Amino acid sequence: MIRDITLGQFIPGKGIIHRMDPRVKIVLLIAFIVMIFCTFNFVSLGVVAAAVLAVILLSSVPLKMYFKSLKVIFVIIIITSLLNMFYGLGEPIWQFGILKITMSGIYRAIFVSVRIILLILVSSCLTFTTSPTDLTDAIERLMKPLKVFHIRVHEIAMMMTIALRFVPTLLEETDKIMSAQKARGADMESGGLIKKVKAMTPVLIPLFVSAFRRAYELAMAMECRCYHGGDGRTRMKSLHMKGLDVVCIVFSALVLVGIIVCNILLTAVI
Repeated sequence: MIRDITLGQFIPGKGIIHRMDPRVKIVLLIAFIVMIFCTFNFVSLGVVAAAVLAVILLSSVPLKMYFKSLKVIFVIIIITSLLNMFYGLGEPIWQFGILKITMSGIYRAIFVSVRIILLILVSSCLTFTTSPTDLTDAIERLMKPLKVFHIRVHEIAMMMTIALRFVPTLLEETDKIMSAQKARGADMESGGLIKKVKAMTPVLIPLFVSAFRRAYELAMAMECRCYHGGDGRTRMKSLHMKGLDVVCIVFSALVLVGIIVCNILLTAVI
């Protein structure tokens, strides 16, 4: 399970999405998230799903990576679907006391599940196709207006990116520690919930020690390179919007228009 977590992983490539301006990718990600939650029937949801599928194919990232990102939240999707299934209106198909399942509830469960899946897929596409350096620069550029309020934008962007970048590293470290403890005879799978939590103690202590050691090494490396924050710093690579970014913005606008038309002309599901 630990190895299936893909949060924060960057996969180098030369696909269309890789070549986009990271600022545009972040803005379009926010736009797609808003569009996903602005769908109110299956047709408009299908429009967003087709757009997300096109983005996935254009990203040139192996499909198995996207399936891995969904595998981690599969349990959450199932629980959410079951909960929404009991909130439908109309004639019940099955009823036990106050619990009842209707066709409306089934439609609602499917609808919400697809929404969550699309949300995870489009979010994963950003981290898969954007390097930590580009992500830092993009976040800093987008937050630049906040400097008027004396907010240290560069430091915030750097902390966010470092935290995201070290997620795969810490997960890999956790997997190694768990394998080492199992090789020494530790039992982490049998017993109840309380016993499993206690069994994680030999994993958490070395993990915290390793995390603090990595943080110290990173701080020393940045200090040795005379890092002093964002004031007066130059960049080896400047961000510039290209024709490809304009095409992607126009594509997203067309998707938005399609969603609005479908929501107006068709009956809402939720």
